[in-house]
Amino acid sequence: MAEDSNKASMQAQAQEGQINVELSEEIAEGQYSNLAIINHSPSEFVVDFIRVMPGVPKAKVKSRVVLTPQHAKRLLRALGDNIARYEAQHGEIRDMESQTFPMNFGGPQGQA
Repeated sequence: MAEDSNKASMQAQAQEGQINVELSEEIAEGQYSNLAIINHSPSEFVVDFIRVMPGVPKAKVKSRVVLTPQHAKRLLRALGDNIARYEAQHGEIRDMESQTFPMNFGGPQGQA
């Protein structure tokens, strides 16, 4: 009986254009990224999310997302909408490009 109600719920969601999304614990933890590099071809956009660590000249790609051009444009719109809502609630996000940070992020230099 419970299985029938789950099927009915999933059918109702599908009819309303909703998708049931599953999120594992590992993925829910997320990956911190402070740099993104974007490349594209005629058929896809590739976004590499990178973590740059202070004082370390080598950085690792932590996650790669491949999108169709249509999904990339939808992502752009969704990010713009979310940034506008965030700024309405919390104030303007200042652009960090005009500021320069030393690679040691202003902290003391470590020695081995």
